[in-house]
Amino acid sequence: MASSASAAVSSARASASAAASSASARASEFEASVDAATQRRSAAAEKELKDVKGRGNALSEVAMTGMPRAQTGGVLAVLVTITNKTRSAASYAVQIDFENAAGKVVETRYVGAEHLQPGKKEQPIAFSRQPPEPKLTPVLAKAQRY
Repeated sequence: MASSASAAVSSARASASAAASSASARASEFEASVDAATQRRSAAAEKELKDVKGRGNALSEVAMTGMPRAQTGGVLAVLVTITNKTRSAASYAVQIDFENAAGKVVETRYVGAEHLQPGKKEQPIAFSRQPPEPKLTPVLAKAQRY
């Protein structure tokens, strides 16, 4: 009886381990697909903003909020809120510049929202890849509705 109980425990552990491994693999696949989608949107936003003169036509539809570094693993990140204030679906491209204390752009990141319905909003996050020091300030450089 002890032998069959031991076998049952071993079997349960093996099943739990396999389930955990499978869940981990699914999580990794999901993360990769989200990362790919984020990179695709970033590239689309950068391409859309390439020929935009001035700051774009959608500055009033975009807002930024800094995120606490405690929530981002110490990385400088900005929550970008894009709200479609028009009467039809629209896509948006946003450029966030990270500036040093002298006002020099150290890094530029792009985010966007595609096919956003009227009155709806999306909140992509722009992450800086720069070290924590020197401190950088995120600036909404351009926002274009297309």
